[in-house]
Amino acid sequence: MSSQSFPGQGSVKRLMAPDIANLKGQRPIVSLTSYHAHTAAIADKYCEFLLVGDSLGMVMHGFETTVPVTLDLMIMHGKAVVRGSKRALVVVDMPFGSYEESPQIAFRNAARVMKETNCGAVKLEGGRRMAETIRYLVDRGVPVLAHIGLTPQSINVIGGFKAQGRQREQWEVLEDDARAVAEAGAFAVVLEALAEPLARRITDAIPIPTIGIGASADCDGQILVMEDMLGLSPRVPKFVKEFGRVGEAIEGAIAAYADEVRARSFPSTKHTYEMKSGATGGSPEVVGGEGSNNAKRG
Repeated sequence: MSSQSFPGQGSVKRLMAPDIANLKGQRPIVSLTSYHAHTAAIADKYCEFLLVGDSLGMVMHGFETTVPVTLDLMIMHGKAVVRGSKRALVVVDMPFGSYEESPQIAFRNAARVMKETNCGAVKLEGGRRMAETIRYLVDRGVPVLAHIGLTPQSINVIGGFKAQGRQREQWEVLEDDARAVAEAGAFAVVLEALAEPLARRITDAIPIPTIGIGASADCDGQILVMEDMLGLSPRVPKFVKEFGRVGEAIEGAIAAYADEVRARSFPSTKHTYEMKSGATGGSPEVVGGEGSNNAKRG
């Protein structure tokens, strides 16, 4: 598959969870986080699925962890990503406190997420301890992307953003987690910050795709936080490669704008509206408001 687009994208059909599951052993799965319509529209051309991650709390809202993120916040951003995308499966994170109490509460909240956002799946953190909940959701029509290894919602128990499985005695628990979520019906599982040999071993051992983030190139797919890989985040984990320097480009553009405003060189006549020839009054030309898609550009 070309990196430019999906095959046959002229007639767009949105991917579903079984489509992702069926890519196991076929080709690497490309995914990114996305939190708003504009980035979703761009990434949609290249990604099999987009994750509306609760990392948006840290990336967009300035929280120190993902714990404060609410269900309402996830739904708001989920709606935007679904509106902005056309082909990629959209997965919405279940935030801390929305699914752990019981499978029944998890289903109630997951059903609300799917109904209000029109997303195609939800993601939740946890291995064996969440297997019963995963099975309960899947049995009731909610596709689940599982997440094991470093689970950021458990940061207060783990004691920091620490890589997992770097000691051989930790492997059995993490392998059991991977098997448990696969057997419970998850269509794929995120492996975060796992020792590379362990991530490779899990990928070979389970029948569902593994999506690595700081794991192994041998995982069935990869995911990164979009703002991290674009170079927008001030600090990034070791496992992030910055594929762009968008932050520097934004700062340069804002600095140039500020300079021109202060020099009164912007707006120039090219960016303002003159009276029509022979006009003495009447109704002004109708243009869009601030940020409107209807505004005439150029």
